[in-house]
Amino acid sequence: MCNNALLVRESGGIHNGAIKSKGDLGMDTKDILKKIREENHLTQDQFAERVLVTRQAVSRWETGETQPNTETLKILSREFNVSINTLLGSPRQLYCQCCGMPLYDDGDISREPDGFFNEDYCKWCYTDGDFVYQSKDALLDFLMEHMPNPENLDDSDRRLQYDGLLSQLKHWK
Repeated sequence: MCNNALLVRESGGIHNGAIKSKGDLGMDTKDILKKIREENHLTQDQFAERVLVTRQAVSRWETGETQPNTETLKILSREFNVSINTLLGSPRQLYCQCCGMPLYDDGDISREPDGFFNEDYCKWCYTDGDFVYQSKDALLDFLMEHMPNPENLDDSDRRLQYDGLLSQLKHWK
């Protein structure tokens, strides 16, 4: 289990954002913004209007001359259903701080009740402001039931291993 990746799930859902695959990770912000604009069939003027900036600002973003400020990143995230981490070219690999699952796709990231992404958790552990697992024991019970055991460890050793990994995550510290 490298990188604390306890659970590996496939999202299975439809992703409405412009950035969809691991192949898009590492793109520059300028390329991501242009891709979002083009996939939404918007001119620079239309894009600017939707995010409350000038066309010139959009042009400067797309040439890499400047980048959106923090407040504009929040607007872009909400308006186009893309996490801020993705808008910035995925400078850090996100992991659910409850279960340890890598968050490669924005569709796997949880949301707050107001619709904003919460990049600390996956949508399976945290949904609309509530945690699914009310205790670490509840998550450990889930893991024991659903995770494969290729090394044929006994249940007490597996539980200790999972507990050690979970204890490193922000939610369980």
